[in-house]
Amino acid sequence: MARGVSSSLLDTSVVIAATTPASLPAAAAISVVTIGELRAGILLAADSRLRELRKRRFDAVRAAFAPIPVDEAVAERYGDLLAFARSHRRTAKASDLLIIATAVASKRTLYTLDKKQADLAQAAGVAVAAQVHAEVVP
Repeated sequence: MARGVSSSLLDTSVVIAATTPASLPAAAAISVVTIGELRAGILLAADSRLRELRKRRFDAVRAAFAPIPVDEAVAERYGDLLAFARSHRRTAKASDLLIIATAVASKRTLYTLDKKQADLAQAAGVAVAAQVHAEVVP
């Protein structure tokens, strides 16, 4: 699941799952947005035990992945997705749209546990793997 070339992009929901879903690809990538979401999770942890657990996961993810940056191609796809969502009266978090845009711009299939994100991506014509199910860590 690390730094090799892959055709899959893992959403943050997959990265923070308590157990590794069985239907994940052998190799995958993440967006730099996932790094930001994991960092926010550390800073927002309710107590020191949870903060340390999240910090260990953050460190493991940083060691395992070379995140795909938000570049001009991702920004353009973000604009396309934002316009699509608004024109179809769908609400979406900017971070979800950026992760979907990263999948589109890098020509990867999106893996997510977030049904709302998957539904939006599929409605916009983005390749989404069959939704995997797992428990998400707090």
